[in-house]
Amino acid sequence: MFGLVPYSRRSKSMISKPNDFFNFDSFNSFVDSFFNADLFPTALNNSQIKVDIKEKDSEYILEAELPGVNKENLNVEIKDDMLTISVEKNEQFEEEKENYIRKERRFGSLSRSFYVDNIKAEDIKANFDNGILSISLPKKEVKANSSRKIDIN
Repeated sequence: MFGLVPYSRRSKSMISKPNDFFNFDSFNSFVDSFFNADLFPTALNNSQIKVDIKEKDSEYILEAELPGVNKENLNVEIKDDMLTISVEKNEQFEEEKENYIRKERRFGSLSRSFYVDNIKAEDIKANFDNGILSISLPKKEVKANSSRKIDIN
């Protein structure tokens, strides 16, 4: 997007020497890409859960992007007019071949909270499909300000 190029820690020479025996640029690039590769691409890689909020006549619709997250790792809670979406992930990958053993672990949690007043907390509904969490927050009926004249004795 907009011609952005991923940043690399190693500076690349404008002139490459493919026949140079001691040219380690290709090897260094391979090692960098291997150790910087994300083995578990998920929403936990971002610093914050991405959310869209729409207002309709009778409700608010909140849509959160959570790619790679399973429903079992997801929690939605409302307490004291505060809606909290949280994700907790615990992944392990093990591979064993001949004399080679590889074990990798990843633990992480992420949450985002929103102050939501004037909603019917008991009627909130949530749906999770293809990495998108949709939450319907029905609005409370706001009573019009009624005024009356108060007699003074």
